[in-house]
Amino acid sequence: MMIVTGRKRSTADITIKIDIMDATRIDKYLWAIRVFKTRADATDACRGGRVTVNGNEAKPSKEVKTGDTISVRKGSVHYTYKVLSPLDKRQGAREVEKYAQNLTPQSELDKLRAPTETFFIKRDRGAGRPTKKERRQMDELYSSFFVDDDNG
Repeated sequence: MMIVTGRKRSTADITIKIDIMDATRIDKYLWAIRVFKTRADATDACRGGRVTVNGNEAKPSKEVKTGDTISVRKGSVHYTYKVLSPLDKRQGAREVEKYAQNLTPQSELDKLRAPTETFFIKRDRGAGRPTKKERRQMDELYSSFFVDDDNG
């Protein structure tokens, strides 16, 4: 915002007023720091109970301020951020670290790289359903690969 004083417009007469925000809406903030691609996605996450501010569930209109801790669940990963400075305008990816500190533990980030194991048994075309004996053999094969956590 520019305020012009006096009748003549010279560079000496122009003063710049810097707006420092005290707080901003959580949905806007999450969108602005690029946690969500759209503001609607951020709003839906808040409504769905996947966003907490300082340990309390947050509605989309919840105001966040400097020093607040935000936790966001996206899929199986729980991201944690600390608000360094509230803002409501979307920032470039390089600028985000000025406004939010990522406190997400490495163990949560490792979940993104976790390999997904698939197991497939090929059956000949036209072989039909497996017999009871074949089914038991397949179950035994599956159990040898996947450890059952119920017993210990």
